[in-house]
Amino acid sequence: MIKKDINQNDILNSELLNIMDYDFIFHEKPINRIKTKPTLENSKSRLYILKSKIENIENCDLKKNASKIVFADGNIESPIMIVGEGPGQKEDELGKPFVGDAGNLLNKMLKAINIERNKTYITNVVNYKPPNNRKPEPNEISRYSEFLKEHISIINPKILILMGSTAMEAMLGSNKKISQERGQWKEVIIKQKNYQTIVTFHPAYLLRKPDQKKFSWEDLKIIREEIDNKNIKI
Repeated sequence: MIKKDINQNDILNSELLNIMDYDFIFHEKPINRIKTKPTLENSKSRLYILKSKIENIENCDLKKNASKIVFADGNIESPIMIVGEGPGQKEDELGKPFVGDAGNLLNKMLKAINIERNKTYITNVVNYKPPNNRKPEPNEISRYSEFLKEHISIINPKILILMGSTAMEAMLGSNKKISQERGQWKEVIIKQKNYQTIVTFHPAYLLRKPDQKKFSWEDLKIIREEIDNKNIKI
């Protein structure tokens, strides 16, 4: 007869289960705790909820002075997400970011590195037109940055492009100078996830300062190189 050693902990655990009077089922197969990749429908649902939150925002001077929300444009499954400043007059009329002269220049900039605009996803820091086309104020940037972070989390891009000082301020802080920060890869952490991020000039700024286009071209080449090196499919 083979004598089996009895572990005292096993006895205690068995007694505890009996006292609790629960039915336990044990499996050899490990539990899968890895979260599945969000589905397209799930992303659409989350975007709808986010847009509704912004539409229902209260005590907002931006919303009071705008005719409609300017939420986003492009492919929600794109690995490239572009963040601009805020809507201008044309954007406010059409409810779409980056239209008019600045939008046309953005299209040309993307095309220069073999990217079609409709293959990217585009939004702004604030979703309503500031009065008199002024720059969003720090308190507005701070308030809307929470929506922006949620937006980025939903799209989950492989590359995040911040165009202009307002986008840079929303994601990197207000103590930065765009001339010093542009063209460098940085990591933005949102909900414990790192997003590879780069800052460059806003197309509207380049229309006013065409001599700065040469720097944006350098930034664009850096972005293209990263896309190729990481074999990112657009």
